[in-house]
Amino acid sequence: MPTDSPITPLSQALAREASAVAGGTPASASLDPPRDAGFGDLATNVAMTLAKATRRSPRDIAEELVGRITADPELGTLVESAEVAGPGFINLTLSSRWFAGAARAIVAAGDAYGRGQADPAERILIEFVSANPTGPPHVGHARQAAYGDGVARILEYAGHDVTREFYVNDYGRQMELFGASVAARYGALFGLDTAVPEDGYQGDYIGVLAQELQGEVGDTYAGRVDPPDAETLAFFSDRGHELMLAAMRAELDRFRVRFDSFFSETTLHEGGAVQRGLDALITSGDAYEHEGALWFRTTTYGDEKDRVLRRSDGSTTYLAADVAYHLEKAGRGDDRLLDVLGADHHGYIPRLRAVIASGGFDPDMLEVPIVQLVSLTEGGESKKMSKRAGTLVTLGELLDDIGVDAARFFLVQRSHETAFDLDLDVARTQSNENPVFYVQYAHARIAGILAQDPVAPADAGPPAELDQSERALLLTLCGWPDAVAEAEARRSPHRVAAYLTDLSRDFHAFYHRCRVVGEAPEIVAFRLDLLRATRTVIAMGLDLIGVEAPDRM
Repeated sequence: MPTDSPITPLSQALAREASAVAGGTPASASLDPPRDAGFGDLATNVAMTLAKATRRSPRDIAEELVGRITADPELGTLVESAEVAGPGFINLTLSSRWFAGAARAIVAAGDAYGRGQADPAERILIEFVSANPTGPPHVGHARQAAYGDGVARILEYAGHDVTREFYVNDYGRQMELFGASVAARYGALFGLDTAVPEDGYQGDYIGVLAQELQGEVGDTYAGRVDPPDAETLAFFSDRGHELMLAAMRAELDRFRVRFDSFFSETTLHEGGAVQRGLDALITSGDAYEHEGALWFRTTTYGDEKDRVLRRSDGSTTYLAADVAYHLEKAGRGDDRLLDVLGADHHGYIPRLRAVIASGGFDPDMLEVPIVQLVSLTEGGESKKMSKRAGTLVTLGELLDDIGVDAARFFLVQRSHETAFDLDLDVARTQSNENPVFYVQYAHARIAGILAQDPVAPADAGPPAELDQSERALLLTLCGWPDAVAEAEARRSPHRVAAYLTDLSRDFHAFYHRCRVVGEAPEIVAFRLDLLRATRTVIAMGLDLIGVEAPDRM
């Protein structure tokens, strides 16, 4: 089945005619809806692009091209009128025959419409969220999750082979503090005066973990937590981490975000990968000793200064583990690595690229989208605190409040490069003010019409005339392949959300102006194709951003 826009054959035919006018000069004829519908359905500047090569005025080329369009046996039946405008633009008004054929083509393509356009298709490893397993995921993690999963879905839709990975930061001082915090709350369950360390982890979830562990081991450690010995701390850290990670996975699964693998940082240290990574840098000359510390010569690769890998006391930095992890990832054989990082990690990009380059890999294989902050507002004021975590609002609290669909849509509707405020009041509303409701309602309306099982003759010809709302809706449908291709190329799920909003706007306008049932057979046939095409595209688009397409609202 075809995946291209129905506009593509028209564009190609126009390009052939333009090339003939230009004496064989290759031409590319882009066709786009003009800003003002009064100028026609599509417009092209192909005459202006050929002016320099042909040494002719754009308007002269355009006028000759218009003559060829109207005289061409094929184009003449698809183009109702062609007019020259301004310095050499050509405005086309398309025939109802073209519109009818375009609607049928989209319906025939079905789920293949706009799919699998990547050339070449690549193996892509995308790592995202990667929150510390020391607390529940918060709203910031939620935005990264919605973005990363949206990118992964779009990449798969485009034809790439995608692996999703969660890097578990389960090593170091943070885990010791986490274990000590859980141990302290466990001791308190037995009436002990055990306090959470000053720089430890607060929030009700620590107490919940302690209760779960009490249910597992009873009072086994009651006499060993004040103060805790090394074995006790290891137990509460390791088992608490397991439970916390399981809870995180459950929350992400509820958010419709899945991962193919969870990669533990601890395995890098215990398996010797960190030391092997440092040794490799030393051997290549990209690491050196200075004042008792080991430094990575990242300035060689464009960083503003060199970075410490191992401190003078022998302890390693986070960068040392990142060296091992990224060398391991680069060696798996993927064509591209995507690291989705938070707003405070922009300075980390040159260091990661340095790691890739130092390992003998192409640093351009690494992409690092930075996801900016998201804030919650309610009643016009900022909402910051979480009852569960004691800090930022958790993912679970957000889902309990506004639901999965609203959370997924709102968190990707703005560019990941832009910080924004999520208005909870709007997200809760069941009205057109809520963009996800607006889009889902369009799908439900179409499902309701099609559930009536209207029929039309299969051989019905095109309608004699089309309403402007029909034209606008179909032309927007024709833009789906380009919209999703741009979303893939730019790693920007918000473009899918924006397209769906525009498509739903055009559908609702059509719905209020045009009936389906009870019209002439050729009108019913065309409008049914239009509805089926719109329903298919809305459903595909919503799926790409992890939102359901309901048949009822």
